[in-house]
Amino acid sequence: MGSANGRKSIFITGAASGMGRETARLFHGKGWFVGGYDQNAEGLKSLEAELGAANCIVRRLDVTDKADYEKALAEFGAATGGKMDVLFNNAGIGAGGFFDEQPFEDVLKVVQVNFVGVLNGIHSAIGLLKATPGSLCFTTSSSSATYGMPGIAVYSATKHAVKGLTEALSIEFRRHGVRVADVLPGLIDTPILPPEAVKNAPKDGMFRAIPPVEVAKVVWEAYGSEKLHWYVPPELAELDKAAGNMPEMVREQIATTGPIAKAIEAAKAAAGKAG
Repeated sequence: MGSANGRKSIFITGAASGMGRETARLFHGKGWFVGGYDQNAEGLKSLEAELGAANCIVRRLDVTDKADYEKALAEFGAATGGKMDVLFNNAGIGAGGFFDEQPFEDVLKVVQVNFVGVLNGIHSAIGLLKATPGSLCFTTSSSSATYGMPGIAVYSATKHAVKGLTEALSIEFRRHGVRVADVLPGLIDTPILPPEAVKNAPKDGMFRAIPPVEVAKVVWEAYGSEKLHWYVPPELAELDKAAGNMPEMVREQIATTGPIAKAIEAAKAAAGKAG
């Protein structure tokens, strides 16, 4: 287990791969001490080897278990002198399919990891953040928080919740000097996505496949900024505006284009034949 020894520190969930791992790499390259947390033990082991044991602390963590979270934070605080410059709530899972066709246990698991896990992290880490001047509480939301997305309805709902929580806490935590912000990524090439989703992604436009290091760069930028919502790619901000100003129009666009629209039409056709 390493020690910060006066270096700035970042606590990252979902650090074994994808956006979390790229963020760990980037901040390590900037001279920061990294706390890497995930359920993937092998991924964490390789991350520790890559960063060097003196430069990080890695540990398996179930973000849905608040007691486990608090133990991980106590260990992190012991290594950083009770400080935390950035909390990056990044861990998340996805489950696709029509809501009414999914096992309810799968629905609840998405809620537990993607939203309750974020609540656990922020509520448990606020003491370390308050003790650190200029600290940032940063969370991964999603482009699906711009408008409720069919096929990933519950995932989308959890990310809307994250976005709303971020907005509220960005005001509440001012009394502690803690900044709060989030990132709304589009189609990021990470293990959470099936390979065909990345393979079939458009080559340009707001839903092109983007490497996870682009999100890591945003986390770094956010540390020195007062900006609230970060969009990757930036064009997604326009979708967010349209969804707020013209939700019916966005609804019709989503309902009549893309693979979900085709699936809906196929289901209607099948129901018609059955009738």
